[in-house]
Amino acid sequence: MYAAVLTRFGSPLAVREEPDPVAGGGEVLVEVLATCVAPYAAEVFSGARKYPLVPPVVPGIGGIGRVVRVGPDATRLRPGDLVWCDCTVRSRDDALTPDITLQGWSSRGEGGARLARHLHDGSFAQLMRVPTENVYPLPAAAADDPARWSAVGCHVIPYGGLLAGRLAAGETLLVSGATGNLGSSAVALALAMGAGCVVAPGRNQAALDLLADRFGTRVRPVPLTGDSAVDSAAMAAAAHGPIDMVLDLLPPSAPSSVARTAAMTVREYGRVVLMGGVGMLGGDDFALPYPWIMRNSVTVRGQWMYPREANTGIIRLIASGALDLAPEQVRCFGLDAVNEAVAHAAAHPGPFDRTVLTPPTR
Repeated sequence: MYAAVLTRFGSPLAVREEPDPVAGGGEVLVEVLATCVAPYAAEVFSGARKYPLVPPVVPGIGGIGRVVRVGPDATRLRPGDLVWCDCTVRSRDDALTPDITLQGWSSRGEGGARLARHLHDGSFAQLMRVPTENVYPLPAAAADDPARWSAVGCHVIPYGGLLAGRLAAGETLLVSGATGNLGSSAVALALAMGAGCVVAPGRNQAALDLLADRFGTRVRPVPLTGDSAVDSAAMAAAAHGPIDMVLDLLPPSAPSSVARTAAMTVREYGRVVLMGGVGMLGGDDFALPYPWIMRNSVTVRGQWMYPREANTGIIRLIASGALDLAPEQVRCFGLDAVNEAVAHAAAHPGPFDRTVLTPPTR
C-alpha cells in the first residue's frame, strides 16, 4: 500500500510504499477513503506540540473507509461496509481506567504508549487496521460524500464534552474558543442538541459574524478585548440570564487568563468542562479560586476525547439532519499532496473549514 510517513519530526511527510497491515484477532482491516487533516497537524509533525509519536509512523486521526476483512469476533460487520474508524483506542483489560492511545496521533502514559506500539499507524494510508470496537457502520447516504462525512472526527470531540457536561435542552452554554475548528463545532452541536442559546466569545470578528449569520439569534457573539473584567461582563450580559455550562476548547497558545475568565461566568451549581490545550506548552496555571468553586457548588471536570457511545450519537445527529454538514467547506487532497494538505489545514483553521486527505483506492 501507499502511505504518508512521518520519518522524523521537522521533516515533510514521505509518501512511499509500505507493507499492507495484517489484521489479527479483534481487528478489522479497512480501506481508507477520507480522513480529516487537523489544523494543528503541522505543529505535531514539527515536534512543537511534543506529542508522543514515535517515527517512523503513519499519522492520521481516524477516517471513513470500507471494510476489507473482519475477524471472528465481528458478528455484524461485513466486507464492503462503509464505516467510521474511531482513533480513540482503549485497552481491553481494565474497564474502570483503561489506557488510551489515539491511533497514529498521541497516547497517555506508559500503558497508552504500549497500545501505540501495537496499533502504531493511523489513517494517512490506503489501508489501516482498527480494533473491532472502533469501527462504526455509516448510513448508505454517507457513500455519496465520504470526504464530507470525515468531519465526524472533528465533531465527535466537542460532542464528548457536551455529553460530559450533561447539556440539557433549553440551557445556556458558553463555548470558550468558539471561533476555532472545534469550538465552532461545539456551537453547532449544542444547538442541534437543543441548547436555548450559545454564548460565543472570540477575537476573530469574521468567525463570530459567520456563527451569527449561520445560526441566528440563538448564538450570542462576544468580541473579546483582553481585559478580564470587561470580557466577563460582556459574556454575562450576552447570555441574558444564567450560564448553565462552560465548555473550554481553547488551543495551547491561549493564555490561561482567557480560559479562567470564561469559566467563572458559570452560574451557581453550574458545570465547567475542560477539553482544550491551555497550559500544554507552558505558561500560567489555570488556577480557579478554591472559595469560588466551593461556595458556588461549581462542578469542574476534564474530558479527554469522548466515550465510545459518542461515535454512535454523532453519526445519528448527522444522519438525521440535526447536524447539517452541507454548509461546511471541504477541500480534498490526494495522498501524494499530503504536505500541501497539512499546510492548507494550518492556513484554514476556522469554523467549518475541513481539509481532507483522500488516498487512492486499490
